[in-house]
Amino acid sequence: MDNLSDSELIFEVTEEADGGYVAECLTESIVTQGDAWEELRAMVKDAMDAYFFDGPKPQWIRLRLVHNEVLSTK
Repeated sequence: MDNLSDSELIFEVTEEADGGYVAECLTESIVTQGDAWEELRAMVKDAMDAYFFDGPKPQWIRLRLVHNEVLSTK
């Protein structure tokens, strides 16, 4: 990533059918999960810290919750 001081990581968050959340970064190879929203937030920060352990870190993390719903056409 270039210019990390002004950067943002965006995570797509989906709710699992059996509960909990999965967050996947759209620009880096970072994936994590949590049973509750607060736990997910902490896990995303931990995963980002681990991924960028030896260099500058992005300034912002954006969690984008995706809601999937299937409707019947019948």
